[in-house]
Amino acid sequence: MKDLHVTWNEYHRLIEQLIAQVYESGYKFDAILCLARGGLRIGDVVSRVYDMPLAILAASSYREAAGTEQGHLDIGEFITKTGGEIAGKVLLLDDLVDSGVTMARVIEHLKQRFPAIEEVRTAVLWYKAVSTFRPDYFVQYLDSSPWIHQPFEEYDALRPNQVAARLRGRQPA
Repeated sequence: MKDLHVTWNEYHRLIEQLIAQVYESGYKFDAILCLARGGLRIGDVVSRVYDMPLAILAASSYREAAGTEQGHLDIGEFITKTGGEIAGKVLLLDDLVDSGVTMARVIEHLKQRFPAIEEVRTAVLWYKAVSTFRPDYFVQYLDSSPWIHQPFEEYDALRPNQVAARLRGRQPA
């Protein structure tokens, strides 16, 4: 499989399946941490369903070739969270593990910088066979390494003037 195209409905269903999987595992966590940008939408839904605050850590590596090639990994220095320091058992969310480098390095970063974190479990929608890291929870195992076209990617190529023009074109005269 070269490419995997995901609709909004499929995307939301995958998030619900991930929530059910974590719930049915019995894992009790103290904090929800998502990786921005890929884990933001997932983290938002999970935090709403669990009625818990969402913590956010920025991490970015897909900036080369218009976001299709992995480059240097940057991990944010701080976690954004309401209600104090992140501590205890953490559920770490992202959209996928591709090579596994990001998830492994983020966990190492968390252990080094946030000693109040006791345990980290990971949850993603897609787990690729090429990954060197196995997430604790995943919805789809991909035995190949397709490029995953997520429904929000249409915004990657749009600029503000294009959005404004698109909206003007839809308005009645």
